[in-house]
Amino acid sequence: MFNEMLSYFLDPANWAGSASIPARVGEHLWYSLLAVALAAVIAFPLGLVIGHTGKGTTFIVATANVLRALPSLGLMTLLVLLMGLGLFPPVIALVVLAVPPLLAGVYSGVANVSRATVDAARAMGMTEWQIVWQVELPNAMPLIVAGLRSAVLQVIATATIAAYVNLGGLGRYIFDGLAVTDYGRVLVGAVLVTGLALVVDGLLALLGRLVVPGRTKRGSKGAGAEAGAGSRAGASSGATAASTSAATASA
Repeated sequence: MFNEMLSYFLDPANWAGSASIPARVGEHLWYSLLAVALAAVIAFPLGLVIGHTGKGTTFIVATANVLRALPSLGLMTLLVLLMGLGLFPPVIALVVLAVPPLLAGVYSGVANVSRATVDAARAMGMTEWQIVWQVELPNAMPLIVAGLRSAVLQVIATATIAAYVNLGGLGRYIFDGLAVTDYGRVLVGAVLVTGLALVVDGLLALLGRLVVPGRTKRGSKGAGAEAGAGSRAGASSGATAASTSAATASA
């Protein structure tokens, strides 16, 4: 099985054409991106409102638990029966999968911003929308990115179900391989999905580090402190040298 997988990867014919590995990766990313974008349109404003106002917490917890309990393949099968074949059934199933982690990330990020910080912003005369966009949202970004990271990984891992309704993506290798008992091809699909998930996770982890509030400012202040220390050291050395020269001249 591993030899068959390696042979598939080493065959140049599998790297060109509409059914090639790059084409399947592109299709898989497209389904995943579309689902996460639609889920963000639903989850982002709802999470901001609930996190800022503190109202609807019970609703968000109950909704997230219900959506997490829904099986994606079963939901997609039901949608196919209701809507027919096409792109919408798998994308809707993936949106349902992505909403809970996105919603939880936005809500928890905004809700965990220090109340003292929010009260100080109100005391300065900032409006509620200014507080949301200029105070709460920047401080909530690490948790928002963490929710995005969780949602993207779940969607990428589950987007293989699109091949079940004759669409493309990396699930094509898995379902086609199972249909003809070609387990080498199934392994190709599994390895590609895993590799894609790891690459995207690494990029989102880097993004999570970049959006930490005050990271750039801390770096700038650190550089300024080092420069200031260098200047003070240089001034001290210059003063010492001048004193030595004066003492030599007097002697």
